[in-house]
Amino acid sequence: MKSTEKKTTGAEEIHWNLGDLYAGIDDPVFVIDQEKVLDRAQSFATQYRGRIAELDATEFLALLKEYEAIQDVAGKIGSFAYLLWSTNTQDAAYGKTVQSTNELGSKLSQLMVFFRVEWLALDEEHAQQLINDPVLAKYTHYLESSRSYKPYSLSEEQEQILSAKSVTGQSAWVRYFDETLGSATFHYDGEEKSEQEVLSLLHDPNREVRREAHASLSNGFNKLSRSLTFIFNTLLADKATNDELRGYPSWIHARNLSNETDKETVDALVQAVTGHYTWAQRYYTLKSKLLGIDDFKDYDRYAPLKKTETTVSWEQARSMVLDAYGEFSPKMSNIAARFFDEQWIDAAIQPGKRGGAYSAGTVPSVHPYVFMNYDGRLRDVQTLAHELGHGVHQYLSRKQGALQASTPLTTAETASVFGEMLVFQRLLKQLDDPMEELALLMGKIDDTIATVFRQISMNRFEEAMHTARREEGELTTERFSELWNTEQEKLYGTSVELTPEYRHWWCYIPHFLHTPGYVYAYAFGELLVLALYEEYQRKPEGFADRYLSLLEAGGSEWPHELIARMGLDIQDPQFWQKGLASFERMILRAEELYAQVQNQ
Repeated sequence: MKSTEKKTTGAEEIHWNLGDLYAGIDDPVFVIDQEKVLDRAQSFATQYRGRIAELDATEFLALLKEYEAIQDVAGKIGSFAYLLWSTNTQDAAYGKTVQSTNELGSKLSQLMVFFRVEWLALDEEHAQQLINDPVLAKYTHYLESSRSYKPYSLSEEQEQILSAKSVTGQSAWVRYFDETLGSATFHYDGEEKSEQEVLSLLHDPNREVRREAHASLSNGFNKLSRSLTFIFNTLLADKATNDELRGYPSWIHARNLSNETDKETVDALVQAVTGHYTWAQRYYTLKSKLLGIDDFKDYDRYAPLKKTETTVSWEQARSMVLDAYGEFSPKMSNIAARFFDEQWIDAAIQPGKRGGAYSAGTVPSVHPYVFMNYDGRLRDVQTLAHELGHGVHQYLSRKQGALQASTPLTTAETASVFGEMLVFQRLLKQLDDPMEELALLMGKIDDTIATVFRQISMNRFEEAMHTARREEGELTTERFSELWNTEQEKLYGTSVELTPEYRHWWCYIPHFLHTPGYVYAYAFGELLVLALYEEYQRKPEGFADRYLSLLEAGGSEWPHELIARMGLDIQDPQFWQKGLASFERMILRAEELYAQVQNQ
């Protein structure tokens, strides 16, 4: 019998209040701000274009403050439009608003791109004098890190063209991808369900439910494959063109620059993880024994160990996360509580809502918002902890201002994964039954494999598809599927039987299109947090204060310097072995608990 009964969690009515941004798309302030920010950008260009090289430090500071203020208003406008549209991608008015704000963003970029071009055109001696001037101390890292783009900067006219074309190019195709999947329905058990609803069923304890959910999604993806293949091809070609124009040496180079890391560090991470794929395979072999499944398939990977999984209400989830946060740091818990109390979270699953979860930092003058699709499973509690970790990070880093509040993706995942770890460890301490501990631990290992090993396998797929698109031209659906399947087979080996339908599951993953090269940051963050948590356990005194100070710094320092405050060296090629060793200990503990359970 299928476990498809409708359940309620209390999250059905959890919708955010975007009033701290704007009251609605018809809010007069929303309309006026768009007009004013454009006028302000035009004035900025009139005042400073052609003069960057002659500004002294005090004048340069005035420029940066005005530039930052314009960025804050523009970010507020764009954030509001995107957040509103995320909750209902089928609403034409919301779609129109997103498009108009994207077009506004392009106009602003065209007006102000001269600053970036002229700043990067300064000779190194002149630029370094400004960077080292005490008057500009607040913006040191922004100025310093931005110089890494100097070899890849184009002329002002070329930059303006790229910005203008992005509205009808990259951003338009990404929006089309989101709306295609946001409005798609998947036939399951006589009903039409959203992608998110059916994906959730892959975590159901009933294997028949998982199998049929897998079939439903596979059929849906197959029907959409022509459009999705075209979207992928178009965006891959668009990126290849931009990379060639800028002279980037590889498809991933721009992402590494943005992440303020280097090829050597990323290669060391990738090699460390791919070199230990056998650990993931060892785990799935254990899981298949625990579940009593001889033909362990891809749709069995997220099956819970316990035959029944209690629905966790929204209020219970709130308590679980806030209590875990509070045990670590009352300040952290108090900040997270504001997301609930002041309606900064949208958690309800509803038609047209895009899938997944994220925390939007919006702008320093407002506050973050958390977006998720809460379905009442324990993994949803972990997702809540994850996104609230982002939210706390973004809330604390607002003090750095619009130019330095955001962190590179490599360290952006630190707070989110650490938040998950706090909840997991607190739950673990409350258990004394080996079977209960094993069930929780297996869930954590599932998540860690998904965050580390699966994300690196997806990074390898990205590498393959970008390379193939540039060398072979337009790729067929089957070619994408072949590249995907090759990397998946390397990860799972013989421990998981990959179904023929799973070959097409590359097509629904948004990160490939929204933020090319993103996925390795998840593995970066997870392994970093495993090492950080061990440091916390080893030296708990003062750790929480240092950790919150790390979050408050936002993107105002180089990632390796920030992490060094915590006693870790992410530039050491052997660093990744710390997190991987922690993961191995989880597997060893799971095997130990399995033996205990078998002997009972």
